[in-house]
Amino acid sequence: MSGENPGRARLGNVVVGVDGSPSARTAVLWAAAEADRRGSRLHLVHAADTDRRALFAAAETIQEVREAGRDLLARTARLVGEDFPDLDVTAELGRQEPLAALRAAAGARGTIVVGHRGLGGFATLMLGSVGLGVAARADVPVIVVRGERNRPGTDAVTAAVRGVADLDWLPLAAAEAQARGAALLVVSVWNVLTQVGSVATMLDDLDGIARRRVGETRSVAERIRRLHPGLDVVHHVETGTSSAGILVEASARTDLLVMGRGRRPLGVGPSLGRVAHAMIHHAHCPVEIVPRDFVTRSSEGGEVAEGGGDAAEDPSGEAAKGGREAAQGGGEAAYGDGQAAERGGPSAAPGPPAAAGPH
Repeated sequence: MSGENPGRARLGNVVVGVDGSPSARTAVLWAAAEADRRGSRLHLVHAADTDRRALFAAAETIQEVREAGRDLLARTARLVGEDFPDLDVTAELGRQEPLAALRAAAGARGTIVVGHRGLGGFATLMLGSVGLGVAARADVPVIVVRGERNRPGTDAVTAAVRGVADLDWLPLAAAEAQARGAALLVVSVWNVLTQVGSVATMLDDLDGIARRRVGETRSVAERIRRLHPGLDVVHHVETGTSSAGILVEASARTDLLVMGRGRRPLGVGPSLGRVAHAMIHHAHCPVEIVPRDFVTRSSEGGEVAEGGGDAAEDPSGEAAKGGREAAQGGGEAAYGDGQAAERGGPSAAPGPPAAAGPH
């Protein structure tokens, strides 16, 4: 599959970072609602970073960190269970630092959810450090939860596109809209300042360039309509001098803003880009960042284990489904790197192998 012939995208399990901050609590409840819409599992991850801490901290301190992490996961699972009693919830106390733990837990097809601000210090999910790193480097979609938790719904998902190349990830935005029973707004921002003084303007007029952008956006939207015949797809081109400013305004009128993430100009390493960076810091709604080749990889990967399918520690002995039933793992701690440790009971129940993300 390529951008020229996109296929439908499948929404994976939801993995959410837990650090005890108010922002992470909001992200957890948003992630629970997202998993409920998808009919998927919610996987809670608290990255205790004990592998690194063990290099300089006493054994008693490491044990206290682990106990605190288990308690936090148990309380968080119970919180989710109050609003979503039938949701399949698993929990994992990670030995790795947060970036590695979240990437490993998500596997090849999961979706990572983080809050926009953390506690600071160890195990932080503060955007600008871990959250920003996950959004820039993860091989799976990352949703940064922004905006008021109880803001009125708009029945719309907005996808910010530039052209045909965005068909590599746009089917995921369509799947998000379909899961919500919402319309998909395909929005392209044409910044006139990016054309001024370029070779293109010497050979063509700005109105002609703008008409081509409108035509390309219409073509992209039409391909998504053919892919999802029952989905309401609306396309629109906004003209202005600040792409980020226009999209921030648009984020106040949508439930989710979806953007693609490319690579650096020389092809080395991932890149968020200035507009995506501005959106995850200033948007009025949750922002989903999708690697441009994710839909292609997830469609061609066959039956790859989805995110959240790792063996997970039961932090309280009872904190899984709805906060009442035993979490997958049956009391034996399993971590983001797939290694078992801290035996607290009988052997873990059989499950799929841990999906290890890139490090």
